[in-house]
Amino acid sequence: MTYAPIIKEIGRGAKGARDLDAAQAEQLFGDMLDGKVPELELGAIVVSLRIKSESRDELLGFKRAMDARCAQVAVPPGPRCVILPTYNGARRQANLMPLVALLLAREGVPVLIQGRHDFESRVSPFELLAALGIHPALGVGDAHRELAEKRIACLRLDELLPGLDALLSLRLRLGVRGSGHTMAKLVDPCIGRSVRVVAVTHPEYLERMHEFLVVDGGRAMLMRGTEGEAYANPRRRPAMQAFRDGVAELAWPAEEGGAPPVEGLPDAPGVEENAALIRAMLAGKVPIPQPVLDQAALLVRLANEG
Repeated sequence: MTYAPIIKEIGRGAKGARDLDAAQAEQLFGDMLDGKVPELELGAIVVSLRIKSESRDELLGFKRAMDARCAQVAVPPGPRCVILPTYNGARRQANLMPLVALLLAREGVPVLIQGRHDFESRVSPFELLAALGIHPALGVGDAHRELAEKRIACLRLDELLPGLDALLSLRLRLGVRGSGHTMAKLVDPCIGRSVRVVAVTHPEYLERMHEFLVVDGGRAMLMRGTEGEAYANPRRRPAMQAFRDGVAELAWPAEEGGAPPVEGLPDAPGVEENAALIRAMLAGKVPIPQPVLDQAALLVRLANEG
């Protein structure tokens, strides 16, 4: 594949750039995942897409390239497996993503946490998970066993999709996120048996991901995440959309008003205090925020609908 013509199309700035069609996008992202694109051209492509932003068809092509290369984890009989991405970690608030996972597992819904972490300014979600007794599986076979036995497993991105892991590592060199970070939230290690939790940071991505999920199909939940993590803001419930084979539904409307601190819910981003808070919530000693309960209830429904 020759990359100069593609860079010429996508690299003309936010207003002058042209979108790739889905087939071009699939071939290009496949080459990026396979490490075929030379460094100079790769940097130009990543930054050009960052400035232009991805179209729906480009997202579809990128996703097809990922699906063709992503390792697959067998899901035990029963409910679908909820896929929880984790790529940011805690900053100011406690990270309640593991709480969502543990609530689902307690209801018999298998949960696969997938991700990576390279933010020195944030608390690693993998350290938090380890404090709660959840450690990365040693490959997809180990993840399947843990799903069957414990209903919860964790896999680092380099085990699922090494090429995407390499793309995400470019953030440290380029200083900005790229399309790989958008696509990381869409990784599906259980195609046909999954419920993807798609948590976006910027409001404009809600509309873009809505269009993508309608066309892409499958089962998914879309919402605005909290500090980049896939759990509902405990201070104010975001709108939560459910997707069933291309049909979208507003499952929970957004709460109105501001987002003041919740009484009795401390800001506890540190590993030990965060883990202690989650354990206290699971034991009934501290109330679980209603937005988190609403998110978990929606995911249980989506997972059990067959």
